[in-house]
Amino acid sequence: MGQVVRLPANEAERLLAVRALNAASRSPTPELAALAELARGVFGTPFAAINIIDEDWQRIAGQAGMQLAECSRDLSICTRVVYANDLVIVPDLQRHPELSRMPYVEGHPHFRFYAGAPIETDDSLAVGAFCILDTRPRDLSEVEIDSLRRFALVASALLRLQKANMIMGLAETSLRAAAMTDPLTGFYNRSALAALVDGELDRSLAAGQTFGALYLDMDGFKGINDRLGHHAGDEVLREAANRIRAVVRAGDIAVRMGGDEFALFVPNPPNAAALSSVADRLVAAFRQPFEVEGQTVSARLSIGGALAPQAGTNRIDLLKVVDTALYQAKAAGRDRYLIAGI
Repeated sequence: MGQVVRLPANEAERLLAVRALNAASRSPTPELAALAELARGVFGTPFAAINIIDEDWQRIAGQAGMQLAECSRDLSICTRVVYANDLVIVPDLQRHPELSRMPYVEGHPHFRFYAGAPIETDDSLAVGAFCILDTRPRDLSEVEIDSLRRFALVASALLRLQKANMIMGLAETSLRAAAMTDPLTGFYNRSALAALVDGELDRSLAAGQTFGALYLDMDGFKGINDRLGHHAGDEVLREAANRIRAVVRAGDIAVRMGGDEFALFVPNPPNAAALSSVADRLVAAFRQPFEVEGQTVSARLSIGGALAPQAGTNRIDLLKVVDTALYQAKAAGRDRYLIAGI
């Protein structure tokens, strides 16, 4: 059982605004619940709510009094408020030709009175309604009607603030990510060591897991820069990053340490042999020559690695062991890897 309400002409734009609000929060917020509780006291009703109407559903942004479940848009009286973008007051739901047959009127909780005012976005699109319901028929005075509109105005402002906070949070996250990202390779840069790697290392060890680290140094890269120039060197580094991406797992953390040096942090490898397998695939990937500016050049890998907690319980100690293993790999002839402890 539902109701027939004509869609507004701006329904497409309205739904875009609704989706933006839903992205900011998919669950009721304490601020809007507190506002609903205040309205319930002001109007003396058993229920007050802030509802958002999307393409199919009435979603509760905040409610007070009776705890009602979200429902289909076809069953929501707030739909009428949204589509009219105006105040809707029904003094006695039992006398309404269509709403009298709604399940919440014929059955529990037997609502008799409804009043709702539109909640709008910045561009005056109605996205929901601030409503009050009672189990007895009643009317609202002009003062009460004005108060209901003011409650809707405050609810609109809170929802817009919630959306703005989400956008600011996304911007802050993007800025933080940009500050930790190497623009040439798209990998993290050294600032991610303290900001990201330390936390992952601590979480792994606290959970009784291992944490692997590999230090990658490209053999012969300086000669490419000297012979072909930095532009060609940058092309090689970008391709090197692609080869590393093709080997590592989604949860691994790749860092460009500077120049032609990379670090790879591997949360919870099963054992040192698993870390060796990653290093082996990386070395093999770099044995293929690079094609840059019509020339074929070679830049292979030397890798040192170690596993925490065996090689240390913090990043500084772990990387000291990794650096020593890298030095030993280079001393042994390059184009190879060495994992400390195996």
